[in-house]
Amino acid sequence: MANTRPGRQRSYDETEDAELERLWRDPQIVFSMTFDRGDGWEAEAYPFHLDAVRETGTLAFHPKVTFFVGENGSGKSTLLEALALALGFRAEGGSLQARSASYPAHSHLHRFVKLDRTRRIVKEGFFLRAESFFNFASIMDRAAAEAGPRPNPLNAYGGVSLHEQSHGESFMALMEHRFRPKGIYLLDEPEAALSPTRQLRFLRRLHELAAKGCQFVIATHAPILLAYPHARIYEFADKGPREVGYEELEHVQVTRRFLADPQRFLDTILEDE
Repeated sequence: MANTRPGRQRSYDETEDAELERLWRDPQIVFSMTFDRGDGWEAEAYPFHLDAVRETGTLAFHPKVTFFVGENGSGKSTLLEALALALGFRAEGGSLQARSASYPAHSHLHRFVKLDRTRRIVKEGFFLRAESFFNFASIMDRAAAEAGPRPNPLNAYGGVSLHEQSHGESFMALMEHRFRPKGIYLLDEPEAALSPTRQLRFLRRLHELAAKGCQFVIATHAPILLAYPHARIYEFADKGPREVGYEELEHVQVTRRFLADPQRFLDTILEDE
């Protein structure tokens, strides 16, 4: 088969070329991650001893959206960070092109991650971690101040300093202006910045980007976000992550029961001992 795609430097046999054509039609960037428990694996040390790590063989990702959900401390953010570093993101978050290194990784778990992924070069992506977003916004402000005659880097975020916007506004500016087609986006608890109304706006933008070849892996507690239909959900519990349906999630069940009768819940949890 002739080599017709720009940028391809060598020819492939027919089988390999057909596989590449399939991968280019399929928006999926990462198919799965597996832990390679080789030299240096410390089974009793953090974070290797966490159920989320100890009980995980291979996690297969949805081509559009994969959710990690679980209580704080369940290991969902730890696995998200390991995936991010294995993909080439910096520990402090930011784009794939980010080169600052002010934020140390929580662990060396990423060194044991094996990825099954497309062979196409992925240039677009972002790793959002809420605890370092302030630092990222400061980096963008410094870059804008030093840009001189070059294009203002804040143009990629709506042209306004992220510090001059509310947390929710700055995150939506990131989502709507910086996230581009055919990218991979790893988000750690994005609902921390979003009101319920903005969560719905987030879902709309997520859907638009997923239709343009983007893949998302999102750690979240938010039932509104978890309702996105084109997704795979992993619930992190004491036996490690397991794939579940939306209706099975404790987060969803508790929220639904509370909203059905909030007074009953309040009477129970606020009653005098």
